[in-house]
Amino acid sequence: MDETSITGKSPRTASVVYILIGVVGAVLWLATTYRPASVPALAPYEFSWPIYLAVTLSGFWFGRGLGRLSRVQRPGVWRQVAFWAGLGLLWAVTQTGFEYLAQRMFFTNRLQHVAMHHVGPVLLALSAGGPAVLAGGPEWLQAICGHRAARRLYGALQQPVVAAVLFVGLFWFWLIPPVHFVAMLDPVLYQVMNWTMVVDGILFWALVLDSRPSPPARVRFGIRAALAVGVMFPQIVLGALITFSTTDLFPYYAFCGRYFASISAVTDQQIGGIVIWIPPAMMSVIAVLAVVGNMRRAGADL
Repeated sequence: MDETSITGKSPRTASVVYILIGVVGAVLWLATTYRPASVPALAPYEFSWPIYLAVTLSGFWFGRGLGRLSRVQRPGVWRQVAFWAGLGLLWAVTQTGFEYLAQRMFFTNRLQHVAMHHVGPVLLALSAGGPAVLAGGPEWLQAICGHRAARRLYGALQQPVVAAVLFVGLFWFWLIPPVHFVAMLDPVLYQVMNWTMVVDGILFWALVLDSRPSPPARVRFGIRAALAVGVMFPQIVLGALITFSTTDLFPYYAFCGRYFASISAVTDQQIGGIVIWIPPAMMSVIAVLAVVGNMRRAGADL
C-alpha cells in the first residue's frame, strides 16, 4: 500500500495546498494593508496571520485526517458539519467586516465574544474533530501534542475546578471596565483577549461535551453536566449587572465613536448585557442535554 492510499493525499498535493494557503494569505494581507477601502465586507477588516493560519491549517488537517482515519474512527457527517460551522463562525467574527463592528459597539463586541467563547467552541467540541486534525496534521504537531509537558498542561487545565474558574474568570476579567478599555485600545492585548476567549472556550467545552464514558474521558457525565450548569449562573449575574446599569461602564465605545450613533451608551450596554445573559445560558442548557444524550448512548450513569 503506497503513502497516498494511507494518508488520503500525496506529499506533493499537501505541498501545493500549503503554498496555496500562503499565497491566498499574502494576497489578503496586501489587500487589507494597501487597499483597505476596496476590500469587501466578507474579507478581513484587519488581517491576522495567526488567525488565518489557525483556521486554514485546521481545516486542511481536518479534511486530510478524515481520509486517514478508518470509517469507525471518522466522525459522522453531522459532526463534520459541526466542525466546519464552528470554524466558519470563528472566521466570520474575527476575519470579516464584523470585526469592525465589534470594535465600535459594545453589543456587537459581546456577540463576537459569545461566538468565540461559546457557540463556536461548542460546535467544535460537538464535532469531536481533534483526532482527525491530529491524524491529518504534520509530525511536529503530533509530537507537540504527544509531549509529556503538553499532556500535563492539558490535564491541569482540564481539571473541573480549574476549567470552570478559567471559563468564568476570563469572561469576567475582560469585562472589568478599566481592563476592557485598555484591551480595546492596545492591539497586542486585544489579540490576547480574543485568543484567550477562543482557546479557553475550546478547552472547556471539549471537556464538557466529550461523548465518551469515564474512563477514557477525564470526568464522569455528572460532573460534566454540573460544569455546564455551574458556569451559567455567574454569566447570568454579569449580564444582569451590565443590563441594569444606568451609567456608561465602557467609555471606550464613546471614545472611538459608536457605529450606530443613534444607540446611546446605556442602550448599547443593555443589549450587550442581554447578549451576555441569555445566549450563554442557552448554550449551557444545550450542553446539559448533549451530556445526558451522550450518557444514555454510552449506557453509563452519573
